[in-house]
Amino acid sequence: MSRRNSLSRAKVRVRRDSGTKLDYYNKIVNKTILAHQNPVSGLLAASTESDHSWIRDDVYSILAVWALALAYKKHADKDYGRAKAYELEQSVVKLMRGLLQAMMLQIKKVEKFKYTYDPRDSLHAKYSSKTCATVVGDFEWGHLQIDAVSLYLLCLAEMTASGLQIIYTLDEVLFIQNLVFYIENSYQIPDYGIWERGDKTNHGLPELNASSIGMAKAALQALDELDLFGSRGSDSSVIHVMSDTIHWCNTILTCMLPRESNSKETDAALLSIISYPGFALDDMELVNLTRQEILSKLQGRYGCCRFIRDGYKTAREDPRRLHYEPWELKIFENIECQWPLFWCYLVLDGIFYNDPEQVEVISTNLEDVLIKDEESIKLVPELYAVPAYKVEEEYKNPKSQDRVPLGKVPHMWGQSLYIISKLLRDNLIAPGELDPLNRRLAIQPKPDLVVQVTVLAENEEIQLKLANDHNINVQTVSDVAPIQIYPAKVLAYIYSFLGKNERLGLTGRPVTDIGFLATSKLYTMKGQLFAFTASFMDHKSFYMASDIDFTLDSFRTYVSFIERNWNNIPGRPTVVFVITKEIYEAHENLNSQLISTIKKLYSGYINGARVQLGRLEDFIKTACLTSLTFIGTGEEGVENEKQVFKYLEEQNTSFSKTSDLINKYKASLSKETGKLGVNNLSTASLNASQVSLASINKNQNRAKKLGAIMGIAKRSRSIHYTECPIIYNTAKRPSFAHIFIDPKRIIEKAAKIPSTLKVPLLDDTNDRQRYIVQNVTYQKMNDDDLLNLLRDNKSLHDEADILHYLYETKNLDWEIPAIHKNFFQGSRLRDLIGNVYEKASIRKMWWLVRHSAGMLDLTSDELPKAVLTLIVRQKQISIGLPSTRLNSEISIKSPLPKDQIYQLIKQAWEKDISMMMVTQELLIYMSLFIATEPQLFEGMIRLRLGLIIQVMIGELERTLSCSVEEATDHLLNLSPYEMKTLLHMILSGKELGATSIYSSRMPSSVSNLDDQKKAEIERRYLRDELKQGYSVRNKPILLISEEKDDEEGANSDLDKHGQWIRRRRLDGSLNRVPIGFYSKVWMALEKCQGIQIYGYVLNQSLTREMTKEELKFALLVEEALNGITEPEYRQLIVEACMLMVMLAQNEPRFFLNEIIIIDNIVNRANELFLQEQVKSDGDATLCCAIGKRCPSARGICEHFYDLAPSGRYGSMNYLFKALTQLLRIQENPDCIVC
Repeated sequence: MSRRNSLSRAKVRVRRDSGTKLDYYNKIVNKTILAHQNPVSGLLAASTESDHSWIRDDVYSILAVWALALAYKKHADKDYGRAKAYELEQSVVKLMRGLLQAMMLQIKKVEKFKYTYDPRDSLHAKYSSKTCATVVGDFEWGHLQIDAVSLYLLCLAEMTASGLQIIYTLDEVLFIQNLVFYIENSYQIPDYGIWERGDKTNHGLPELNASSIGMAKAALQALDELDLFGSRGSDSSVIHVMSDTIHWCNTILTCMLPRESNSKETDAALLSIISYPGFALDDMELVNLTRQEILSKLQGRYGCCRFIRDGYKTAREDPRRLHYEPWELKIFENIECQWPLFWCYLVLDGIFYNDPEQVEVISTNLEDVLIKDEESIKLVPELYAVPAYKVEEEYKNPKSQDRVPLGKVPHMWGQSLYIISKLLRDNLIAPGELDPLNRRLAIQPKPDLVVQVTVLAENEEIQLKLANDHNINVQTVSDVAPIQIYPAKVLAYIYSFLGKNERLGLTGRPVTDIGFLATSKLYTMKGQLFAFTASFMDHKSFYMASDIDFTLDSFRTYVSFIERNWNNIPGRPTVVFVITKEIYEAHENLNSQLISTIKKLYSGYINGARVQLGRLEDFIKTACLTSLTFIGTGEEGVENEKQVFKYLEEQNTSFSKTSDLINKYKASLSKETGKLGVNNLSTASLNASQVSLASINKNQNRAKKLGAIMGIAKRSRSIHYTECPIIYNTAKRPSFAHIFIDPKRIIEKAAKIPSTLKVPLLDDTNDRQRYIVQNVTYQKMNDDDLLNLLRDNKSLHDEADILHYLYETKNLDWEIPAIHKNFFQGSRLRDLIGNVYEKASIRKMWWLVRHSAGMLDLTSDELPKAVLTLIVRQKQISIGLPSTRLNSEISIKSPLPKDQIYQLIKQAWEKDISMMMVTQELLIYMSLFIATEPQLFEGMIRLRLGLIIQVMIGELERTLSCSVEEATDHLLNLSPYEMKTLLHMILSGKELGATSIYSSRMPSSVSNLDDQKKAEIERRYLRDELKQGYSVRNKPILLISEEKDDEEGANSDLDKHGQWIRRRRLDGSLNRVPIGFYSKVWMALEKCQGIQIYGYVLNQSLTREMTKEELKFALLVEEALNGITEPEYRQLIVEACMLMVMLAQNEPRFFLNEIIIIDNIVNRANELFLQEQVKSDGDATLCCAIGKRCPSARGICEHFYDLAPSGRYGSMNYLFKALTQLLRIQENPDCIVC
């Protein structure tokens, strides 16, 4: 009994102590925060002098009030405590609803911003605390601050989950749903960031900010499937978020961290997303890395700086202007103001991640910098600054001088976080109460995931073939009824009704592509169950889906992607793969690949992912099931429901018609193939494509080459190349030809080479005559004659020729005269080209698929995501060819909508519509590679697609021993999967057609065939190699003479001659530089007046404008290098720069009052090399050493280009000698560089 009484007394004592502490914190909250709350609007005024109220500051400030209400509710033992808790809760609701009202008054901006992403259409960042109206104009402030809106939504979700009722009506629910659309694409929207000024020069330039993306991701995760009416809600009040938008935010965020943006190496604002309140990361290593980066670079004696070279309220800032001149940023270094606010974040970080040592250390430091008022209440000042008279001393000895508090006291945002930390440390509330959605647990390890896979046959015919021929039993699409299967675009259409409200003027979710995560769920709608296939299976979306190889490869990648990225999503992912007749009957090799893929699924693993193959109905209980409750609810629900089910009916009808059309066309093609006596569909299509127009070219004999491309389609190209280097033995030394020189020089040089050694050059005289004849003939024909010719023609190649002529002379919407409409499918030119596109897709005539797709201006839905993926990984993109007469490179430096990207591609390539399509493909492939194999892009900051295409053509030319025109034909004839594989080989430094594999797979009988048949077989083997991915790393194939003398010497030279010039061309085209190259150039720039690269001067003043690890500086150096059009010369410049920076780092005498001209170093090194060649009677005595200039880039001897970098006679040795001579530095034997 006595023990019970003592426990009771202890509890009473604890409650009494808690009540005393709570009353003390209540006093602080009322004095420092609630005293500023407007009684009408509920918003918090920034100060007594101004009624401006910021979204971000208000939300952060009210968090302390909410936390105190939770504490009162937890420890209330009397009516007073419960009443106090309710009173505080209503203050929180009042503020949150006031902000909601202010934003709803700008509902038109929300609607417009969903489509434009224009800063002028963004919600305002601050409002009047009296009226909720705007206080500044659209152009008078950096209003686009995605982190502020995201923070509001995040706290709305947490507060609603804790039991607060903030949202009252369905109209408000729909507005919140549209705010989700407002922030869901934050990963591609540059904004002004948490400090409202964008780029740190304060010139109002928005940039992609990691803190904004992280807060948006946190808000999206918190709101997903949350009922805003709490326990009293229904299906209508649930918020829906697409899982793929969360994944994209996470992907971009993890790529950027610990960097904040292009202009900020890091930022203390990142503390808000790696810990409370954001908890945006699920990787503890990245959390620790980001925190350590902030502490090492930004922490001081009074808190943390916001970012390096932050001039805000420093003694050297000019208060008369908001912006800074770039050159003056250097003067802010080491005197940046320090903010105690960030120590408040770090205390909370230590509490939530259970790090008592961090909590103790930071709390002690924080208490020392707080300011007490007349009532001894501790207040958090805004910042601490170095006084003007101590600035010079602080420059000399950073962090040594005492600072003074400036700005607001208290800083409400920081005061709020300080109060929360005190409530947590005093055990008045627990971390879980501030995070009722348990988002802080995202870093906990997850169990192994199993991907559920269902393979379905399109119809019973495919089902029987799989069962009888391969003993594989699958269901058909109709067998899984009542579950309905649709393509991803149907799900996109359904989601377009989400958030729609005519009364508010809201149109719902913009129709965008649906990602892999969304199609890996099952959906219920009005009692019906739906599954959706991934977008890559829809051949109508873009022609790449018509390549079965690419489809199968995409499926394997899809499953692996799902396994890696299915994070914090309830249930298992369910993948549906439908085997269509097109996939099954593609051809024998692909059929075996299909069966192999299915058997791997049976084994339980594919591409490293754990899978379970089974029936769809068996997966329902364990699948992730999402309810499309927004269909059929609300005022317009009935009408929306009717539209959706009508659309589903149309899709079923459309699918049946398309299947019938394809089967009908294939049947006619089979008859045609049978007449030709050819079994292989692709071979038949080749022969059919080579039937010429009899009325125009009766005596024209077409070349029978694999994938030959002729006619107007070929003439539309804007890319022209010369031959690749030919390495051969002469009586004395090998000689090299240059891939980018004038064709006349190649012909002149080839004329001097023995006929057995020549790479065949294209003699296009007959082709050119045919082009002229075609043009003249078409011009003489009227529209009726052309259409009659088109109608009677049976060659798909010539049909494309006629349509291209009409495309150039008409427009896509040109109406076919009524008399001809009955003979064609469709009534416009667009329809006729579309028919050719479909036929070419079925026949796998990839050059024609690309060409007709270009005429139709087809754009992949994946294009904007591909560009975004590359851009946010700190890559820039150049489209087109550098310094050509008709074309010029166009750069993409920021994420853009699909239409704008395509217009830039179109502008870069002008009339070369095939290369427009190839460019789209390469962007998509590179985005896939950089996501899965980022190491392929190390040392590359700009991706120059025109040069990469040149490299691809050069590799095909070298491997096939053909002309450049033929190699270009072959490139355009590669299937999407083959082109993807070729690109991967080039990026990874592998050798295409390497001797040890390529030659061993060739039958011995090939050597007995004539050149034409031999070439065709070689091309087929190359295609097989691309599909299988056979290659050898860095072992080039070189053409050598057939001289019998000194055969062993010739073989020993194989690995030497041409290897390094080829490698320099590859690295130069890929824009590769050594790791740390840009920061080392910055350090060298500090020790001289400037560095000149090909006429572009990098002035020393750049070091005052930018820090050495700032991405903006790297981009400027890259801009200087990009002025060089010859890739091998560019690489020599890079090598010379690396030597210069090594010398600057290791040579104390390297302080020069002049501009270093890198081109002079390379030219001088070339002169030294030639001098030594004359003395030793070396290779260059055949050309440059005796005054006969070889056809190489920038007058540098091609033998110098082919030198290995290291060694006594390596290029680095000559470059170093040239460097020391030009800089007048005596060579030092103790120097590391020497």
